[in-house]
Amino acid sequence: MKYLIVEDEHFAYLELQRMMVRLCPDYTLTARTESVVDTVHFLKDNQVDFILMDIRLADGNCFEIFEQLEVSVPIIFTTAYDEYAIRAFKLNSIDYLLKPVEEADLLAALKKLQRRNIEKEQTFDYKKIEAALLGQYKKSRFLIQIGDSYSHIESNDIAFFYSEEKVVFLHTFSNRKLVIDYTLNQLETQLDKKTFFRVSRNCVANITSIKKISKYFNSRLKLIFQPDCPHEVLVSRERVPDFLKWVDGEH
Repeated sequence: MKYLIVEDEHFAYLELQRMMVRLCPDYTLTARTESVVDTVHFLKDNQVDFILMDIRLADGNCFEIFEQLEVSVPIIFTTAYDEYAIRAFKLNSIDYLLKPVEEADLLAALKKLQRRNIEKEQTFDYKKIEAALLGQYKKSRFLIQIGDSYSHIESNDIAFFYSEEKVVFLHTFSNRKLVIDYTLNQLETQLDKKTFFRVSRNCVANITSIKKISKYFNSRLKLIFQPDCPHEVLVSRERVPDFLKWVDGEH
C-alpha cells in the first residue's frame, strides 16, 4: 500500500509518519505535500492507494484540490477544525480525525480502509470482465461526422488521442484534429495494444508518432511527437516501466 501525506505543519507530519511506521510498517510513504498547488501537481503524475490529508493547507483548504482534478482514492482527513466534517464525508472519505491525532483513532481509520479494500476485492468486477472481452477486439477505424457528412479514419492513420476540457480529440498524421465521442479509458481498451499506449492521463499515442523520448525530472520521461502534440506529454514514474516494455515490443 502506497500513501501520500498532505500536511503543512512539520511537527504534525512527523507525528503521522511516526505512527504510520509503527502501525503499518509494510506501507510505503510515497511523498509529502504541503499545499494545494503541490498536491494537485503530485496527483496528476503519481498514483497512491490512499491519502492522509490535512484540510487547512499553506495556500488554502484541501477542497480546492478536488475542484481541479478527480481524486478517486480513499482519504483519511486530519484537521484541528470540526466544521468541515460534512463536506469531507461527501468526498471519498474513510475517516475524519481531529488533531492532535491519537494513534488509536488512526489505527481505527486504517482498519476501516483495510475492510473497504477486502470488500472491494470480493465484489464481482463486471468492468474487468468487460475490459477483458474488449481486449480481444481491436478497433480499426473511427466514424467521423463533419457537419452533415460522415466519413471514417483508419486507426493506423491516427498519431495520438488527447483530452482537453473533458473533450477527446484524435490527431492524424496529416495534422487533422477531430472530436470523437469516446473517453480515453474506452480507447485504451479497444485499440491495438501493439500500436497504441496510454502514455499519460490525457494522451493515448501511436508508437509511430513518437519521435523522441527524453529523461525528465523526477524519473519521468518527456515525449516529442511528429506531428506536434498541442500540449506537453510526460510519462509518469509509475508508467515508465510498462511504457519502455511497450516501446521494446513487449505487451
